[in-house]
Amino acid sequence: MDWQELTDLTQGQPFVVERVRLVGSGVAVEGRFEPPQLAQLGVDDQVFVAAFVRSHGSIKEMERIFGVSYPTIKSRLKRIAEHLDFVDTDPTPTGADVIDRLQRGEISAQEALAELERTR
Repeated sequence: MDWQELTDLTQGQPFVVERVRLVGSGVAVEGRFEPPQLAQLGVDDQVFVAAFVRSHGSIKEMERIFGVSYPTIKSRLKRIAEHLDFVDTDPTPTGADVIDRLQRGEISAQEALAELERTR
């Protein structure tokens, strides 16, 4: 069974993978594995995300591929994004991080105090 068949079978319902077999070695691992977020999207949304990546994020290219308008592409991206958890790419530094940067001379004492105040 391929991934698309599994996605069709589950019809958007949450599912858990309980057994994984490594093809090359035949080793099987059993447990409770959450599928990746993108795999939890419906087939149409998976195709849309793949097309978006393949077009290097060009909404103009997406308009051409899908034959829809800019607002339609943006709306669909927004809807898909609502189903995905995002990693914070700019986390608030910890107090220890700020002190380390201060000790290395990367920031002034005044900058360190301002950053520490924001972490509260």
